[in-house]
Amino acid sequence: MSYADVNGVWLWYESHGSGHPLVLLHGGYGSVDMFAPILPALAARRRVIAVDLQGHGRTADVDRPLRYESMADDVAGLLRHLDLAEADLLGYSLGGGVALRTAIQHPDLVRRLVLVSTPCRRQGWYPEVLAAMAGHGEQVAEQMRGTPPHELYARVAPRPQDWPRLWVKTGELLRREYDWSAEVAALPMPVLLVYADADSIPVRHAAEFFGLLGGGHRDAGWDGADRPLSRLAVLPGLTHDEIAGSPALPGVVLPFLTHGLRPPD
Repeated sequence: MSYADVNGVWLWYESHGSGHPLVLLHGGYGSVDMFAPILPALAARRRVIAVDLQGHGRTADVDRPLRYESMADDVAGLLRHLDLAEADLLGYSLGGGVALRTAIQHPDLVRRLVLVSTPCRRQGWYPEVLAAMAGHGEQVAEQMRGTPPHELYARVAPRPQDWPRLWVKTGELLRREYDWSAEVAALPMPVLLVYADADSIPVRHAAEFFGLLGGGHRDAGWDGADRPLSRLAVLPGLTHDEIAGSPALPGVVLPFLTHGLRPPD
């Protein structure tokens, strides 16, 4: 457990286990602790590097906006700080957006990419979720005091008084339009998309995202020779808030990271 000075951010990270590195990127208003239920299963097979993103958990905020692109540069900077030529990335929700931008901006550093409950464009969320995101700000931060996310932040954050600031800056991020479809279609590495069947992202968007990666266009054939390089998993009986800690998640992630995949044509 340590800090790395990356792009002017004093970035908190934890390292567990051994083997090929797997970087974990948490969801909004969270921290590395989000992955505590599944960390032992992942660390039994991999060197897991869990990161607290800018302004989250044990990483203090800095004088710059929250942007997927700049946080992706932070992740790339951390990998270089650790002298890692490449790593696998797993990002959940907001962390999935950061992981995706890392793969887009620094494809040489990402061997395989796992995106959990992550859209490839802002309009991929359900309309009611977008409406809730649009209201994130200081008033909602006050309403969230005393909840488990706030209690964790109050316990571990370098400046617990920054809780409203985090909501204001995150709200600004979540209101920004984006569509990374063209960049997704150009990704060179295998990608695993994982969603809950009762997610904040409709299954139709999961299918659209998978289609950009070459999936869902044809039958794989009797021998599976025409299957896409990337993968799609929809986990049953889960919601957006439950999936990151579900034991079902390592069950689909570890085989994807470990087993050989057919090389692209």
